[in-house]
Amino acid sequence: MPSTQLTQEIAEEAARLTVGILGGTGDEGRGLARRLTMAGNRVIIGSRDAGRAASAAATCGSAPSVTGAVNEEAARAADVVVVAVPYEGHAGLLRQLAGALEGKIVIDCVNPMAFDAHGAYPLPVPEGSAAEQAAAVLPGSTVVGAFHHVSAPLLLDPDVPELDMDVLVLGDQRHATDLVQALAERIPGVRGVYAGRLRNCHQVEALTCNLVSINRRYKAHAGIRVTDI
Repeated sequence: MPSTQLTQEIAEEAARLTVGILGGTGDEGRGLARRLTMAGNRVIIGSRDAGRAASAAATCGSAPSVTGAVNEEAARAADVVVVAVPYEGHAGLLRQLAGALEGKIVIDCVNPMAFDAHGAYPLPVPEGSAAEQAAAVLPGSTVVGAFHHVSAPLLLDPDVPELDMDVLVLGDQRHATDLVQALAERIPGVRGVYAGRLRNCHQVEALTCNLVSINRRYKAHAGIRVTDI
């Protein structure tokens, strides 16, 4: 169930947000775009190619609720921006968009991970985590880590009316983390849970590798639930 600690004011602010999604043509980005559009937020899918962005947007809803644009346009037009790009292009893209992202809340859901014959494993990040890397590259933005463990197939499945999971939210600025929690809770069945400062994001990102292993073994789309709160 939604958090009882978030104020109505924060919930109303979250409802008004225009959300840009960098890497929105991938499954995770499209899934988040679809669910947030269904919840009533305006969404702008970003891509290096405007045509691909428009095509992805068309699978998530209709204009003006969801539209496509090149990444820089999506970043400038949005109130908050979700980074859902592959890790290998993460730092480079954010450096290019630092000006467009100035003064904005940037939600990083990137999981630095790779696969070999034994399955998924976390990659080392010089800054500690992808979210901390984003914060280093974007000194003029407020970076929040969230949405790391949300299953793209569930987000995209029209037969799944609501999700049964918590979204762990990490950051150093209280209003930003509260707002991202409230945004997550606009997706039916999701609860936003504050999980510490950005310096704690490494283990949250790496936990995705464990969930991949669980999902492969049990043929599931496992998420996270936190008890006793």
